[in-house]
Parts: sequence; C-alpha cells; structure tokens
Amino acid sequence: MENEKKLKLVFAASSGGHYEQLMMLKPLMEKHDSCVVGEATSYNAKSDIRTYYMHQVNRKEILFIPKMIGNTIRAIKILHKEKPDAIICTGVLAMIPLCLLGKLRGSKLIYIESFAKVTSATMSGKLLYKYADRFYVQWESMLDIYPNAVYKGGIY
Repeated sequence: MENEKKLKLVFAASSGGHYEQLMMLKPLMEKHDSCVVGEATSYNAKSDIRTYYMHQVNRKEILFIPKMIGNTIRAIKILHKEKPDAIICTGVLAMIPLCLLGKLRGSKLIYIESFAKVTSATMSGKLLYKYADRFYVQWESMLDIYPNAVYKGGIY
C-alpha cells in the first residue's frame, strides 16, 4: 500500500527479556518512522533503529526517586522530539513515565504484558492496564487477570 501513512512509533522496554520481546516487533518498526527507548546498562542493547536510553530503575534502591525524576525528564525530551502517534511498550518500571506522559500528550498507548507472565500480572502491567488504549496478553489464561485485554498468542 504505497499511500499508507507512516506512523511515528516509539517502542519502549527495559533491558533483557522485555527488550528481546520488543525486538520481535522489528518488522513493524521498519515499516514506520520508529525509535526505541531502552534502559542504559553495562551492555546497552544495540539496534539499527534510533535509540534513546532511560536510567535502569529498581523500586527498592535508594536512588529510585532521583532516577525516576531523571527518566521523567528524559521522557519529556523524547516525546517533544519524536511526537509519537503511539507508544508500544513491553515494560517495565523505567518506561512508566514515558508511557503515562505520552498518553497525556495524546499518543496511543499499546502495552504487551510479558510472555513470562502466565498466571500473574506485572506491577507495570497492573498500572498501565488502566491507561492503555490496547493491552495485549500472550497467554489466554491472562484474560482472567486482564478481562479487557486482547489475546493473539505469543510474539515469539
């Protein structure tokens, strides 16, 4: 479809498995004007798609609040520069400011609950379920926890 409008998309995920799940959507990233937001780690996951980094956050660490403030500032800058039509997120905590601020500025929020969650919810999922325009689960059993979610199978 030659005339199909390219969307501005932000793909967001923490490091590790959440990031790997997000990268399963690379064909969608390549189809649209996309960027990736990940966590800054000692090995910074590499992508050939424009990438931004958030602070890695653990809610039990002493620097939790300063890091979340930093991530909020980074989210504001990313959203101002990218102006996404939608944010597609596989979690977790470090991405919450980006997701919520994006939603406030009018971006659609699409959340994909972790493939690892078969019978229980993630904390990020529980929060973002309330705000997501579309919420996907990768296991049918998760519809008991998220009754308004969409089940299409796993992204692997």
